[in-house]
Amino acid sequence: MPSYSAQDRLPCGAMISGRGSNLQALLDACARNDFPAEIRLVISNLPDVQGLARAQAAGVATQVIDHRNFPSREAFEDAASAAFQAAGVKMILLAGFMRIVTGGFVKRWQGLVVNIHPALLPLYPGLNTHARALADGVKLHGCTVHFAEAEVDSGPIIGQAAVPVFPDDTPESLGARVLTVEHRLYPECLRLLASGGARREGNRVVLEPGSIPENARIVVPGG
Repeated sequence: MPSYSAQDRLPCGAMISGRGSNLQALLDACARNDFPAEIRLVISNLPDVQGLARAQAAGVATQVIDHRNFPSREAFEDAASAAFQAAGVKMILLAGFMRIVTGGFVKRWQGLVVNIHPALLPLYPGLNTHARALADGVKLHGCTVHFAEAEVDSGPIIGQAAVPVFPDDTPESLGARVLTVEHRLYPECLRLLASGGARREGNRVVLEPGSIPENARIVVPGG
């Protein structure tokens, strides 16, 4: 595996609102010297959340930009953008950020905002994805990493991971199973983007031959 120097790594920023379990998976990946990206700044729109402590423990700079202190969503996003630009960030990772970003923010960072959603898009955009999947009786459920667009939970898909749905599942048990593969999928997608193994072409993402193992296209616990 290649070893990346600091100047060779893609400088990223992350936005969170809570416990930051996906952020932790990204921080752990970025701590490896064979990983082609780094997180330079973590912004939370809420103070005193666990994700901030996770970033600080990893030696990553943090900043609280409380959205309640701004007159509009756009004003909050202007402050976040300014902080990311000052940190030299080239890609923004939404990792449990519980606010909808505006079209203006997406346009400003066009093709540079990545999100993870707990469903196999285009199925189940929005909230309560696990309960909705169970109500429909699906046999596979999962998560999606995608480029963010102005429309919520849309944008070109970078990667997906699927898990089985069991007859006795609850939204909580299914959500826990999906979260496990979220923690594997998000760093893998960031690796692909930062290394050039995946690139956006219009409304789709193209994977370079050999950039991802064949058995990683569908991920199940223990697989």
